[in-house]
Amino acid sequence: MRLGRSIGRLAAVIAMTSFSTASAQQAADPPDTNTSLEYRIEISQHEQLVKTRTSAGAKLAPFASDGCSGGLSVGWNLVSSTFPEIARLHGDQPPWERCCLAHDRLYHTGGPVNADAKMSFEARRAADEQLRQCVMEVGEERTEDLATAYGLSRERVILLYRATAEIMYRAVRLGGAPCTPLPWRWGFGWPLCKEGQ
Repeated sequence: MRLGRSIGRLAAVIAMTSFSTASAQQAADPPDTNTSLEYRIEISQHEQLVKTRTSAGAKLAPFASDGCSGGLSVGWNLVSSTFPEIARLHGDQPPWERCCLAHDRLYHTGGPVNADAKMSFEARRAADEQLRQCVMEVGEERTEDLATAYGLSRERVILLYRATAEIMYRAVRLGGAPCTPLPWRWGFGWPLCKEGQ
């Protein structure tokens, strides 16, 4: 029970920080995607990805996934194998692993085949939002079990999952842009973009 309460308190602090950051960000960015800072920073990378996808000989690699990227699935597996009570309640993989796999499928292709740079940017934002929503849905599905197991209120469990979803959303927004050398980048199924292409 102490572990559950400690995790709950930590997640609540993270949630409050994440939600206040998200609200400040939404207030700072104009609603029009074309004029947002995020769009201006990232659009040239989407242009490079479009050139890479349409270049002669470019071929989409077969789909592969590491589950939840950034070591999340690997770390979860280590924790669950070390602490049997975690594995018993939550499993060997993150409960939202299916969300990560669906997200990876979208990231693999980097948007629709005929997408221009703006469509690619919008498809990536939509994929990241789908990830956030999916993680929150998993939380909804598990609320009763977790509330009972950890002695938490339903509202606290939902808050914890919202915090987790928000952190994951922010992580993929920050680290998933196209044309980086990261293995989880947007369009990772395509060859790595070449400089000046």
